[in-house]
Amino acid sequence: MSELNEYHIETANWVNKVIMKYNICPFARREVERNSIRYYCSENTKVKQVMKDFLNECQYLDEHPNVETTLFIMPRGFEGFYSYLDIVDLANDKLFENEYEGVYQLASFHPDYCFEGEPQDSAANFTNRSPYPTIHIIRESSMEAALAEYDEPETIPERNIAFAERKGAEFFTALLKQCRVDPLNNK
Repeated sequence: MSELNEYHIETANWVNKVIMKYNICPFARREVERNSIRYYCSENTKVKQVMKDFLNECQYLDEHPNVETTLFIMPRGFEGFYSYLDIVDLANDKLFENEYEGVYQLASFHPDYCFEGEPQDSAANFTNRSPYPTIHIIRESSMEAALAEYDEPETIPERNIAFAERKGAEFFTALLKQCRVDPLNNK
């Protein structure tokens, strides 16, 4: 496991100060309170090594059922959104190749996330913007159970986009800045 660093802290801040606080993911609070979210940082910049780290993280989840989900953080090498999307595609391929299809599913987050057809500066993009390129590895069975308990889960993305558009890009830009670690007090 990678040691705790600013990438972990800033990503955890984002989960708490953005995702959970504004209910972007209605399932996050439970996992934050249970301390069942794992933050793993792959310091590698070579695709082959990142994919090895990714598969190791899937195996970690296999071996640790008390860990509900992993936020797989890639702070360097995938700052460009399109190169990041290539990594997400490869990770999905690795799920299939390693018989994890139906076991894990992925959600993607990036500092420059942009939905297809949306302008780069659209507030809607902030529903998937994070401090660092991040792949969320989700246990599919847990997601299915959570969605079964939630009324009209298909409305979650629409609700989030409407909220983001109401608040505006400047609001979310400021929120993401608040997630950064203050080098003077490491918070």
